[in-house]
Amino acid sequence: MSSQGSGGNVLAAICNIFFPGLGQLVQGRLLAAIIFAIICVGGYALWYLIIPGIIAAVVHLWSIIDAAKFRSSD
Repeated sequence: MSSQGSGGNVLAAICNIFFPGLGQLVQGRLLAAIIFAIICVGGYALWYLIIPGIIAAVVHLWSIIDAAKFRSSD
């Protein structure tokens, strides 16, 4: 069981810095990884509309924090 702040969570958070959802994928949470990736990539793709870009940035930050604070249910 990995606790908050464990090496795996730190690695997952660092992965999320480079690509949103990658950290959740490293942790084995496929659905969360897909949701974070779709929202962020879609929002960043529509950056010129401003609001989707802001939403994507907030969700990207949320994905990093989510990976860092994840506790497995094992």
